Amino acid sequence: MNGAPRTAPLLLAALGLALFGRPPAARPQTPEHFDVLIRGAHVLDGTGNPWFYADVAVRDGKIARVDRLRREATADRVIDASGLTVIPGIVDLHSHAWNFTRPDPDPDPEARQRWAAPNLVSQGITTVVTGIDGRSGWPIREWRASIRGAIGMNTISLVGHHTIRNMVLGENYERKATPAEIEKMRALVRQGMAEGAWGLSANLEHTVESGRFSDTDEMVALVSEIVPYGGIFSEHERGSGLSPTWYLPSRYPPGPVGILGSVEESIEISERTGATVVMSHMKVRGANFWGAGRAVINLIERARDRGVNVWSEQYAYPTTHSDGVMLLIPEWVKGETTKTALRQVLADPKKAADLRMDIAYEIERRGGAENILILDYPDQAYVGKTLLEVARMRGVTPVEMGIILTQEGYEKPANTRGFDREGGAVLRGFSISEIDIELFAPQPWMGTASDAGPSLPSDGLEHPRSYGVFPHMIRRYALERKVVTVPHAVRSMTSLPAQILGLRDRGMVREGFAADLALIDLKTIRERSTYFEPHQYPDGIPYVMVNGVLVVDGGAFTWELPGQLLSPDKDGPGRPGRQASEGRGR
Repeated sequence: MNGAPRTAPLLLAALGLALFGRPPAARPQTPEHFDVLIRGAHVLDGTGNPWFYADVAVRDGKIARVDRLRREATADRVIDASGLTVIPGIVDLHSHAWNFTRPDPDPDPEARQRWAAPNLVSQGITTVVTGIDGRSGWPIREWRASIRGAIGMNTISLVGHHTIRNMVLGENYERKATPAEIEKMRALVRQGMAEGAWGLSANLEHTVESGRFSDTDEMVALVSEIVPYGGIFSEHERGSGLSPTWYLPSRYPPGPVGILGSVEESIEISERTGATVVMSHMKVRGANFWGAGRAVINLIERARDRGVNVWSEQYAYPTTHSDGVMLLIPEWVKGETTKTALRQVLADPKKAADLRMDIAYEIERRGGAENILILDYPDQAYVGKTLLEVARMRGVTPVEMGIILTQEGYEKPANTRGFDREGGAVLRGFSISEIDIELFAPQPWMGTASDAGPSLPSDGLEHPRSYGVFPHMIRRYALERKVVTVPHAVRSMTSLPAQILGLRDRGMVREGFAADLALIDLKTIRERSTYFEPHQYPDGIPYVMVNGVLVVDGGAFTWELPGQLLSPDKDGPGRPGRQASEGRGR
């Protein structure tokens, strides 16, 4: 009996702990004060979990509280988040921001606007990974110094493979590198990593990139140098369909590397080095190859099952950047102008046959005649129609219509690879199918990224992804088509890329993390950018915060530049040993 009074309360306490868990830690009883207090929000914390209801408080650039705060709590700025959802700031794993150096001082107001990157922050982007597709500033130390204190978003840079390969091989880069040249490139990779880079990037497909002429052994040698630093390797594929973009059937034998061979190479590089490999802007291009995403997924899943550290990201549009600067007339048609060169080719039966074969191939690679849209042409009756539609209007085949567009269209010098009227018309192909976009989107290893950079209306025609890739993913694929859930979509653009990069305190709405946040309205969020009028900001993202500073406030830009250059030591996976770096005391 004497023990009963002591035992019963202990048993009840144990039962309560089992049923309800530990009691919450004691919170301050005196009123708290914050810099910013977001009241009454639905919170999607970035992990993929469902939303929960909370207030989010910010102090000194950090998330101080995520809780149901007492009404007595105060702040310098209170945001009523009724009907809004708080998400982590978006970590854009593949951005073309800041691949250049900034003149100092820079008196141009438009240049300052570009550094604020309104088209990117308006989507909720707060951190960008730049130096991608093989091109980066160099040296990394000087590049970092050139943009310090002048950026609207947090920034991470990679070492560009094309950049260092050109330094070593010079103009004679259309070949394999020698062992001595590879050793020089390895030293440059180490230098870049020591100066603050987070990894290496490469473009192994495009004709203007020296990476096209590398082989797997070269890439393995260079990627191995980033592994001790915990770096990532971001790889533009060698081919994205049946063949790479440079392939023409009249000029090359069959059998170049396509998307399946490219994925196999990425897996091999990761397997041989142990590196984290990110396959950039995953897609399956070409009407005759749509649906092959299932085979890609199988390759990646099998590799991951055996421990290979491979990831990917997509921008979830059915058209690429190169689809918007496409030319139906192949590069080998050379002359004073495209029109005069075309006349000379058509006068030669063998060359004319090769020309028609290459045009037919290009039409299928760009999605078929029914998926090639005319954006600009002297005859405005053609604008907004497809190649198939205008071919039927003229009573000719799509191949012949491609020739006619050049013969009757805009004049421009041949072989300039311009972005507008070299081929007689401004065309956009839709070379990717929704079949593959919707196969890739639900994969847990697939991120969402923009493949875009800062853009202003003076830049002319742009891909809509420059202004809307992230709201596009949420609206189209989560809310409308329900291919993924909203929490999954948010995870793909926040905590997943943060996990891949090894970011320590970004990518989630969590106490102690950097106050990179966006407030979105799931009822109204949508992109407004179109292929004809791309320079339109999205709806439904009224507030965006970078390091505790509002860059979008009530739907208006503040033009603040609170972005930071993120350090692998301070913000990421850390570095072994003693490394040289600016301002970090190493």
